[in-house]
Amino acid sequence: MRITLIGSGNVATHLGAAFKNAGHRIGQVYSRNAHNAALLAYHIGAEAIDDLNSIDPNTDIFIISVSDDAIAGIAQELSKHNKLIVHTSGATDLYNILAFTDNAGIFYPLQTFSKTKEIDFLTVPLCIEGANELITKTLKELAQSISNNVYEIDSTQRKTLHLAAVFACNFPNYLYRVAQELLADQRIDFNLLRPLILETAEKVQTNLPANVQTGPAIRNDQKTMFEHLQLLKYEPEWEQLYRLLSQGIIKKD
Repeated sequence: MRITLIGSGNVATHLGAAFKNAGHRIGQVYSRNAHNAALLAYHIGAEAIDDLNSIDPNTDIFIISVSDDAIAGIAQELSKHNKLIVHTSGATDLYNILAFTDNAGIFYPLQTFSKTKEIDFLTVPLCIEGANELITKTLKELAQSISNNVYEIDSTQRKTLHLAAVFACNFPNYLYRVAQELLADQRIDFNLLRPLILETAEKVQTNLPANVQTGPAIRNDQKTMFEHLQLLKYEPEWEQLYRLLSQGIIKKD
């Protein structure tokens, strides 16, 4: 398939590599930042452009991987080419493209990406949605060429999935940062926590989270929780967070 990537960030970078490895042709990479466009285009054998007026309409699909608030404007600009347009956002409704063309869809990879860390894209869940059955079929075939985990997820489901992903990924990472700063205050190496973090993540690969919950809250260990709160008394935001999470665990037990 002939593909045009709109964006040069983390998602576009990994998608571009996956498409190239699967034998697809990426004709162009667009980014407002010419350097970023050129860097990604070089690695995937595409042409770099930084002006939407330079778009080559000789493509099968435009894949928009930009910030959510920029999707609609870009979709409107690309709609004049009468080609399939999809975006990769987990939180943006399909209507943001449908407002300008019926040739619309979603191609959402459920993963956290960093440019410097390689990922086996075959394991990445790809959530697709098409404006009609033919588009859905096209996107499913494209998705199956780069991933072994393809799901048809509508916009309502995808928003809930994206919310769940924030709880499962972004919030825990913030909590890792809190833990890091707590340890740094006492000059303790964060590496001590890495095996614990890994074991916790590995448990939920084969068990439901509710079945492997540990810690003072699940035991309703009031003495330990009080001592923890005393340690947090000079960090009111972290203290409140500790209380909320602990109460949540207690209530769900």
